[in-house]
Amino acid sequence: MATRIVIIGGGPGGYEAALVAVKEGAEVVLIERQGLGGNAVLTDVVPSKTVIATAEWRTIADRAPQLGIRDADGSGTREFAEHVVDLAAVNERVRKLVLKQSHDIATRLATYDIQVIDGEATLLSPTQVEVNGEVLEADAVLIATGARPRTLPTAEPDGERILTWTQLYDIDALPEHLIVVGSGVTGAEFAGAYRLLGSEVTLISSGKRVLATQDPEAADLIQEVFASRGMTVLGESRAESVENTGDGVRVKLTDGRVVEGSHCLMAVGSVPNTQGMGLEEAGVELDDRGNIKVDRVSRTTARGVYAAGDCTGVLPLASVAATQGRIAMAHALGDAVHPLDLGTVAANVFTAPEIASVGATEAELIERGIFYEVSKLDLARNPRAKMLGIDTGFVKIFGHTVTGQILGAVIVGSRAGEHIFPLSLAVAHHLTVDDVATAFTVYPSLSGTTSEVARRLHHMQEPSER
Repeated sequence: MATRIVIIGGGPGGYEAALVAVKEGAEVVLIERQGLGGNAVLTDVVPSKTVIATAEWRTIADRAPQLGIRDADGSGTREFAEHVVDLAAVNERVRKLVLKQSHDIATRLATYDIQVIDGEATLLSPTQVEVNGEVLEADAVLIATGARPRTLPTAEPDGERILTWTQLYDIDALPEHLIVVGSGVTGAEFAGAYRLLGSEVTLISSGKRVLATQDPEAADLIQEVFASRGMTVLGESRAESVENTGDGVRVKLTDGRVVEGSHCLMAVGSVPNTQGMGLEEAGVELDDRGNIKVDRVSRTTARGVYAAGDCTGVLPLASVAATQGRIAMAHALGDAVHPLDLGTVAANVFTAPEIASVGATEAELIERGIFYEVSKLDLARNPRAKMLGIDTGFVKIFGHTVTGQILGAVIVGSRAGEHIFPLSLAVAHHLTVDDVATAFTVYPSLSGTTSEVARRLHHMQEPSER
């Protein structure tokens, strides 16, 4: 008889796990209350990155005259043209893309005869899950219920003027002045995107700089870019309260200052969806933030119960959620298991320019006492970058002083998330700077800078330095 797997949550952690399990011969039931794809598809990654892509395209279009592109009637000869964004049309496209992506996931699950139940699930025991009044027996359970935006009692979202990132797609007109509270990845991405779309933006940051968890040089560059685009960044500031005034918002800071705008986006973190579903009663231990405690193969403290994704608090990335789900099923079904290694995770901040990173940060290398060297080059000197009009960004690699192994890397630039992949391979497979430097790159290409940065860690002198 086939092993019976019950999965609670249809986001990346859940649906990827379901596909792995059914291919291993298991009988799979997936329970989802909101829609297949979870937050990643419905309210977070897919919609937000679609808006960000639209903002990027507007920037490209505005800069077209720099490349000699003119309107047919000869107008548009200014260095920067001006295009108007129809936010209602943008958000309509977002909603269509979300539905299509969710439908594609449903179609794929149906292809493998995975049963999908629409409803709220409760864990009765490590082997029993209740949904819609029915009790399902399970040999193994995976919890992948995700997280939701954190809210403050003094700044309750109303969906009209005070918004979470899940509510931005319901407004039809571009905010005249968007105040963003929180300068982490979510806050910085939306602040940058809406400034490029045409809104006046004020970003409230609790630290001295935005993106405090990112590489300091990368974060500083993004903050400089924000300032150059006319964004106001209020550093070392905290929002005490946000009030809907009827025709706008009033944000009161803890230092007594007041900032007024048309809308406010609250981007102050997330809360795991783990309450009220019987987890602790079934022996699943939570930490003090409500995250499910898991080990590197996604096991919880309850035998046969696994967890994946944002509800675990491990790393809030769709790629990590999917990997956790796959690992969980491999372990539950007796397949070969490669425990999660966060040291090989590639991540990307979708600002413009993007920040992509993989491996150890410089701060981590210093803390661990590892001997390393840094090589960095600006993209502006790259011939392909010049052709594309890219004048901002850099490639930076950390290499071990003795072995030459690539320990970590940071790329700041257009499509950095695409260009980090070879360095992600290098970190994952313990390649050296010479391994990367001696591999062929296309000329001209942005990846040529990655090769050159690696080459410099071999201490090869440039002709001008000889």
